Amino acid sequence: MPRLVFGLGNPGKEYERTRHNVGFLVVDRLAARYGVEVGKKGFGARYAFVQGAAARGDQVGLVKPQTYMNVSGEAVRAFADFYKVSPEEILVVCDDLALPCGQLRLRASGSSGGQKGLESIIRCLGTQSFPRLRVGISSPPPYMDAADYVLGRFGEEERPLVEAAVERAADAVRVWLLDGIERAMSLFNARPEPRKPGPAPDEDRRGGEKEVNRGDRAPGQHPVLPRTVDPAGDMPGGRPQ
Repeated sequence: MPRLVFGLGNPGKEYERTRHNVGFLVVDRLAARYGVEVGKKGFGARYAFVQGAAARGDQVGLVKPQTYMNVSGEAVRAFADFYKVSPEEILVVCDDLALPCGQLRLRASGSSGGQKGLESIIRCLGTQSFPRLRVGISSPPPYMDAADYVLGRFGEEERPLVEAAVERAADAVRVWLLDGIERAMSLFNARPEPRKPGPAPDEDRRGGEKEVNRGDRAPGQHPVLPRTVDPAGDMPGGRPQ
């Protein structure tokens, strides 16, 4: 039985690299690491399968629903039904307005928090009990409608934060696949603490080199590229895109 990773977003050139499509960016980054292309079509999605990327050697599906954000649950339910995957074996990656740009938050279950894709998935699966990885995009300014904000592209100052977050999110997905949700939460949910001003505790007050702040990025090695598999083949049930 496979594990499934769904990155949420909207299809089409006009939505590429928008805030609402950060889930697509994470799935694309994972696909690049595993040496596959998320190009097969079926079940209202584009997807790829890899072998050996999870504990017990499970196959892993990397999926980008093409049903638009607010009906993402249709694609998730179609995959879950066809592959007989339980909600606990599904990880959903999406954006979050309530988190600062670039911050990650993993949860084993919970409400949608107003995120339309999660709302649709909860409705279609009939449960809130599936893991989710939220990537912060910050809240819109007071003068901007939230819908316009999430469909806009990241500003110049946000892009480095988002690039780093996508890398860390891909690391977090890999930890979930290999070690489970609790381990992933313990490594990636902590907010980076800002460095306090002033000399380091062991610094000579008369001078000396200050300790280097090495950042908060969790270490992780990219896995050996697994072979690709296509367990579905020309399976029934796919929709034309």
